[in-house]
Amino acid sequence: MPYRTWRRRCLAAQGKVPAYAIFYHRISDDHTNPWTMTRDQFKRQIDWFQEEFDLVSLAELQRRVDSGFNDRPTLAITFDDGYAENCEYALPLLIERGIPVCYFVTIDNITEQCAFPHDVQQGQELPINSIESLRALVNSGVEIGAHTRTHIDLGKVSDPLLLADEVILASREIEELIDQPVQYFAFPFGQRENLNHGVFSMLREHGFLGVCSAYGGWNNIGGDSFHIQRIHGDPSFERVKNWLSFDPRIARVKPYQYERRSVRRDGQSAPTELSPLVIPETIVPKTDLPVTAARQTTTE
Repeated sequence: MPYRTWRRRCLAAQGKVPAYAIFYHRISDDHTNPWTMTRDQFKRQIDWFQEEFDLVSLAELQRRVDSGFNDRPTLAITFDDGYAENCEYALPLLIERGIPVCYFVTIDNITEQCAFPHDVQQGQELPINSIESLRALVNSGVEIGAHTRTHIDLGKVSDPLLLADEVILASREIEELIDQPVQYFAFPFGQRENLNHGVFSMLREHGFLGVCSAYGGWNNIGGDSFHIQRIHGDPSFERVKNWLSFDPRIARVKPYQYERRSVRRDGQSAPTELSPLVIPETIVPKTDLPVTAARQTTTE
């Protein structure tokens, strides 16, 4: 019996089948680059996902992680940045098939309709989603998430006021534009060196349900559901199949330690928190964002 088949059966019998999250940037047949996938490549992956996985929202992924039991292959689909071409094919495909998706956007690029610097450097000023397109996505059931104000590398930022503006205030501006709560945040770039433990604590404090990284790994059942580890939606179908088929390399990816804990998840002793960022409430007042059942289960 192949190792991966044996491993899958063992995890299913234990109720420990991990939950995956995958992220894409731009789906288009024009101006392809390392962060673009063609329509055919995307459809092929989605077809396979529907055959092999329960395709769920981020909230349902978190619920399964928190439940301590999962015997089904589970996958949540997300997008980062906010490229306009995604509304031409990829998102309509997901909406038509009833597949949940969380769409993370960088607010200044949308409100100012300016291309991303990494696209400009390649001589490609690719179109960005409009506010109207985001509202249309919301009306179609797509969840909108925050991806900072300016696509800044938060791993290099220590100024609490700048962090508050890029993370909290920018998220609230998105809420006002789409008239819906923004409950999830994704780090730009998303590698370990681009993460910031202070941002994790800031997001918890302000009622967010979860935060996404982008360095790979799966989400262990019974583990931390607030931090959602994601795998890149690579154009190579075989690579994606390997990564999402109990690849031992993915299993070895360790979660980013954004806080030190001296407790089990049952809360029998108090956590040892890292020093929180102190942000004056006159700059970023606390807010009462909706708290869903998924978030309630992770509240300590």
